[in-house]
Amino acid sequence: MASEPEILDELRRLRARVPQLTGALAAGVDGLVLAHDTPGVEPEVVAALTAAALGVAVRMADTTGQGDFRELLVRGVYGYVATYAAGESAVLTLLAQDRVNVGRLHLEGRRAGARVGELVDAWEAKARAARAAPAKPPATPAKAPVRTPAKPPTVRTRSARGTATTNARTTTES
Repeated sequence: MASEPEILDELRRLRARVPQLTGALAAGVDGLVLAHDTPGVEPEVVAALTAAALGVAVRMADTTGQGDFRELLVRGVYGYVATYAAGESAVLTLLAQDRVNVGRLHLEGRRAGARVGELVDAWEAKARAARAAPAKPPATPAKAPVRTPAKPPTVRTRSARGTATTNARTTTES
């Protein structure tokens, strides 16, 4: 992805603003990792689980009439996992210690999710525009020389002497 360094910078700035964060990951809604800063945690596993949890959260919000998905918070004995919508096709998942200020986590997570969403949506819009742009016609390749089949060699036979051969110019008799 073209904007991966920008997303990674955003994740690092977020971790600097909220010191209790132990990891940050941006993923597509399909569960593919876009960028991550998650020491000690396998980002592919977290992204896949995020996609699964996102599916349930989206369905729950829709079924209960709460509107589009915005965020999901899971509290465990040792800390929090917070997932925020990030544009049309991405999510931001944050891992935090149990002593994190949850209000601050939400404030910074929402801001970072919006920024990551802008980056991802801009990249995808650019990619869509590139696909939709009329493609240049392929350059006409240099034409290979046309090979004509070789003419079979002319077989000349001698005829018996004494026959008359008529040529356009002369007539001979032997």
